[in-house]
Amino acid sequence: MESHWAVVFPGQGSQSVGMLGALGAGRPIVRETFGEASEVLGTDLWQLSQTGPAETLNQTEFTQPAMLAAGVAAWRVLAQATDLQPARMAGHSLGEYSALVAAGALEFSDAVALVAERAAAMQEAVPADAGAMAAILGLEDAAVRELCATHAGDDVLEAVNFNSPGQVVIAGSAQAVERAVAAASGAGAKRALRLPVSVPSHCALMRPAAERLAARLATTELRLPEIPVLHNVSAAPVQSVDELRAILAEQLYRPVRWVETVQAMRADGVQLLVEAGPGKVLTGLAKRIDRELQLCELSDDAGLARTLEALRA
Repeated sequence: MESHWAVVFPGQGSQSVGMLGALGAGRPIVRETFGEASEVLGTDLWQLSQTGPAETLNQTEFTQPAMLAAGVAAWRVLAQATDLQPARMAGHSLGEYSALVAAGALEFSDAVALVAERAAAMQEAVPADAGAMAAILGLEDAAVRELCATHAGDDVLEAVNFNSPGQVVIAGSAQAVERAVAAASGAGAKRALRLPVSVPSHCALMRPAAERLAARLATTELRLPEIPVLHNVSAAPVQSVDELRAILAEQLYRPVRWVETVQAMRADGVQLLVEAGPGKVLTGLAKRIDRELQLCELSDDAGLARTLEALRA
């Protein structure tokens, strides 16, 4: 039977204290997955994700491996419940690593080590408070790019996350982001708000982090995915392992083309999109990208039941 569904994995920002607690109750695979990640890191990620404190969970060095584990755990729950295979996978920023594990391109323990290195490299690439990100709502993509070009000055300022029509995230030096936020309403934006992050992801300031990550990727065993994974940088699958290594490093300083990713899935015949992991961020974005998509969130018992019912249908 031809597959018309896809799985997407959320990234940093979807974490919350208590995430996947309900899904993990009575399903050992969830805690086992977090346990595998904890063993690599030497930190109890399940305890942190269930009881916090939130300030610690929200630190990049803990958020990234915790969200990787959450995405992989949700996928493993689904894989235990059905033999059906999706046609496509994708992950938003960090979520791309969960997708690659789920698609068989990367061993989970290797992914945990990679993501820990990624988080450390990102945190060290830009001094604390020197970088920032902000969401610009209600402007066309071209207008956001123009806003960045106008207010960058001698600083880095780029449109970096094309999340949905009318929702674009910008990143760069803190001063440049502040200038753009202050000018956004005058440019026609409905809202512009700073994001509570410590790292300006997906902009040129992350090139040093990408070089460090590339060195780690060069010594990590990778395979071509068994299920095609659409990448943030290209909104398309890779054709070789060398291309996979390169695109994962590039991802740190290149934009997330999420609108194009969802559109490419639709063009390939995907009718059902399942978000594997905590929250509803990606299904919320997909709703604004294509209203004909059927959407399910795989973060609790009810979500699993709805997903399985949709797959049976």
